[in-house]
Amino acid sequence: QVQLVESGGGLVQAGGSLRLSCGASGRTSSGYAVSWHRQAPGKEREFVACINWSGASTYYADSVKGRVTIFRDNAKTTVALQMSSLKPEDTAVYYCAAAYTYTPTCASLFYNFWGQGTQVTVSS
Repeated sequence: QVQLVESGGGLVQAGGSLRLSCGASGRTSSGYAVSWHRQAPGKEREFVACINWSGASTYYADSVKGRVTIFRDNAKTTVALQMSSLKPEDTAVYYCAAAYTYTPTCASLFYNFWGQGTQVTVSS
């Protein structure tokens, strides 16, 4: 199994930028897609972005499109989420998740391995 640990969260002013990282360990030799999700207080968890096993395909939620970029490093054991032009409504706990698959796309997958989350707070 893969274990995931998020990092990079914190407090940032509106309009600022933040980079979250999702570090993977364990069975990382098999291909796996990674997604980011977030959950704000009192709201359901929502999808943010995903990247396929090779890094060639990405997908974004409309709410973050143009402000967020997801990418994998060469070793493909870390997936980063670069966020810019942050808004107070981006405040949430951000989670990364993984799904073992070699499919070319990452959307509509069942992500069954999850990290513990990292808090992002955007002040107005």
